[in-house]
Amino acid sequence: MNNILPKIKNNIKNSLTISSNVKELIDKLSMNQVLEENEYQYIFDNISSDETAYLFNKGYEAKIPHYQTRVFLRGLIEISNYCKMGCKYCGINHKVTNVERYRLTEEEILGCVEEGYFLGYRTFVIQGGEDSYYSDKVLTDLIKTMKKKHKGIRVTLSLGERSYESYKALKEAGADRYLLRHETASRRLYNHLHADFMSFDNRRQCLYNLKELGYQVGAGLMVGSPTQENQDLVKDLIFLKDLNPHMVGIGPYLCHSDTELAGNDSGTLTETLIMVALVRLILPKALLPATTALGTLDKLGRENALKVGANVMMPNISPTETRELYEIYQNKICTGDTSKQCRGCIETRIKAFGHDIDLGVGDYVDMKGLN
Repeated sequence: MNNILPKIKNNIKNSLTISSNVKELIDKLSMNQVLEENEYQYIFDNISSDETAYLFNKGYEAKIPHYQTRVFLRGLIEISNYCKMGCKYCGINHKVTNVERYRLTEEEILGCVEEGYFLGYRTFVIQGGEDSYYSDKVLTDLIKTMKKKHKGIRVTLSLGERSYESYKALKEAGADRYLLRHETASRRLYNHLHADFMSFDNRRQCLYNLKELGYQVGAGLMVGSPTQENQDLVKDLIFLKDLNPHMVGIGPYLCHSDTELAGNDSGTLTETLIMVALVRLILPKALLPATTALGTLDKLGRENALKVGANVMMPNISPTETRELYEIYQNKICTGDTSKQCRGCIETRIKAFGHDIDLGVGDYVDMKGLN
């Protein structure tokens, strides 16, 4: 990884000698929710360990007025590892042959929802590769059935790039939210990480289309991907401020040995947490997941994310027999637990870190109907 936050690991300073410039910029961002491009760059290029701790505290403080210590739980259902796309970092992209493919039927998905509802979940995240099996007809029928059977739930989709008309049909069927990670706001880096047939511009346009259609929209990015530089992270912050999404998923790049990017170093916990904290300051009301990737990278990664501004977790309620097959990165945690075990484990860990679980629908704080 090139020149990503180079001073964090070795520039240890007494708290009394914190650089006034970095600290003042963090304070300015906390107050105004925005900085100039060169000011973001200065933070990335100069932040020290003590200043990182200061930033983390500010990130935590920024979420409290809006969400207190609540952590919203969403039931995650991974419906398919078939994918037509060519994300070079992903273990289920269409070029990877060393993977057993699967897709869940409507009945299997509804079974997961039924179990999740019994366990207390009121938001369900339907996630999968870009699998053409799941046509608008299949998905609209699924969404309508979910909403009819379980009144008041929220349905979140995370199924990749689709047409405006498709997003519209899914919204009209009852979908409430859509997660589509932009991965990076740098055209250079996006092109490096994705196949030639994939479009940087279309990815971004999809997010704006989703906002126009009235979804609660989630963007997201990787930290520490091959050739990523500090200026790429600056672009992410600027893009997110402009998009103003309701949710932002931020996780470390985790290298997968069967992909084109095999052999690269993964991202680090501290670098990822810095981005979580900065995004919390830029978007104080956003829903920020403590991602499973962070928990895979470090056994307390998700809990540490809560301490810097995150406020969502997504326990896996997919069938146990398919969880290991949804290997977007390797060594993913919690693949062997039952849905009930996963729910209990998450609750215990959240409470141990001074937070409280919230099993309401957990809408964006300015959306009508926040429970």
